[in-house]
Amino acid sequence: MNKAAQGVVMLLVGGAALRTGMTDLYLRYIKEGVRPFLIAAGVFLVVIAIATLIPEFVGKDDAEEPAPGCHDAGDADHDPAKAAGNGAHGAPGVSWLLILPVLALLLLAPPALGADAAGRSGTALAVGETSDFPPLPKGDPAKISVLDYASRAVFDKGASLKQRRVELSGFVMVDKEGRRYLARMILSCCAADGRPIKVALDGDVPEFDQGAWVRVIGRHNKKVVKDDINGETIPYLTVDAIDPIKTPKRQYE
Repeated sequence: MNKAAQGVVMLLVGGAALRTGMTDLYLRYIKEGVRPFLIAAGVFLVVIAIATLIPEFVGKDDAEEPAPGCHDAGDADHDPAKAAGNGAHGAPGVSWLLILPVLALLLLAPPALGADAAGRSGTALAVGETSDFPPLPKGDPAKISVLDYASRAVFDKGASLKQRRVELSGFVMVDKEGRRYLARMILSCCAADGRPIKVALDGDVPEFDQGAWVRVIGRHNKKVVKDDINGETIPYLTVDAIDPIKTPKRQYE
């Protein structure tokens, strides 16, 4: 692959990074705090690509032509650079396949991780951690994250929940036994390390489609279940009310 082709690929990669970072699309792949670094990387790649392409396309038309009669037809046979001109320094055409992932990101952006990914991974909570929990937010119900509820329910057996009503939002997932969960994906850095937080739902739970986003109001339930995938503890929530909601822009916790 010559310099011009390298510059084009770099420009596409930088453009994809900028498009992702400057729209809500980045929330599907990385944590919110990483956005400035993604934009900076995109700008850097675009600048380097432009710097690579300018010498390839500017000034070539003004290049001095050799005077007639200064060479004969056999010069190409004796000039290694000319003899190698067609293909000796080029890469196989398969190199252009490098741009396919970029085009996929630009044209067919994959969705955020959801119920399918959560169903293939064990819950991210591991029993044995210790933490001092602050008081729940004021209000009835108290609005908290799925991670906050699951942590309080597992690590201090629900003592900090004090049987108050809580409001959680996430997507519905169903295991092979028909048990319904409220789940949310959490990221350490990006979607590649996404892991689910699962809360089993108890009570009168309507049949929502797998992956449907819902808002749940309920109370702590002392029951727990072991995750089929990694054997970690999943807490229960007794459901008082559950309603469908629109998929939020920020789908990860």
